[in-house]
Amino acid sequence: MDPFVFAAVLFAAACHAGWNALIKFGLEPFTTTALIAVASAIVAAPFAPFVGIPPPIAWPWVIASVILHLGYYIGLTEAYRTGDLGQVYPIARGSAPLMTAVVSTSLLGDALGVAGWLGIIVLAGGIFLMSLRGGRNIAKLDKRAVRFALFTAVTICGYSVVDGTGARLAGNAHAYAVWLFLCDGLLMATFAYLRRGPGVVVDMARYWKSGLIGGMLSLAAYWIAIWAMTVAPIAIVAVLRETSVLFGAAIAVVFLNEPLRATRIAAAVMIVFGLALIRLQ
Repeated sequence: MDPFVFAAVLFAAACHAGWNALIKFGLEPFTTTALIAVASAIVAAPFAPFVGIPPPIAWPWVIASVILHLGYYIGLTEAYRTGDLGQVYPIARGSAPLMTAVVSTSLLGDALGVAGWLGIIVLAGGIFLMSLRGGRNIAKLDKRAVRFALFTAVTICGYSVVDGTGARLAGNAHAYAVWLFLCDGLLMATFAYLRRGPGVVVDMARYWKSGLIGGMLSLAAYWIAIWAMTVAPIAIVAVLRETSVLFGAAIAVVFLNEPLRATRIAAAVMIVFGLALIRLQ
């Protein structure tokens, strides 16, 4: 992988952890997530005239991705209702790279060498280790949070493969990304209104500044990832994005007062080692 692409995806990972942390502030989790999705669409809208419209061949992939993203938002916010950020985030993001690697190499023919596979396995292992004692009750994981986190992982795998394929077929990653965010924001706004009623508009308006920040972070994080998946193997980009758990863990400890334990430190070392192996790919 080109060093610039490598660094860009790591920057995207930091942005992704940032907007996920915002879900824990202010509003009810689903409303916050909907606000961020809508804000992402608003931020993306000015770019639409400059990037163009994706060709017809890409639109079925855009639609599929929007549906998968809706499932992702629902699963993630339901997991956050009972689980800590430091538990839910690693499980949701940690399972996905293994799933994505298997699917992308099997169906899309993306080649991974020994170092790539080993790096993915080590990094995913570190992510799971980081989640072992991340819940409110250190004696056990919150089962409901774990179930929704794993469901979220399936949707992450799905939209990663769909968007990587769709952006490649579109021949223009920027057009694909912008219109994906526009459609995603429209669907989330509609779904939130139907689910929460007119009051959701008032709730969102109170936190528009936080929503705008989250929207910018979310847009930057995934726009970069979509572009990277057109110039590098989808599995490698997907797993590099999961280094966001390091940023997520730091946010959880520093700002959310979640505990820092030896297991999390050991997990961080594993993640960095896996990252080094992937860089050798």
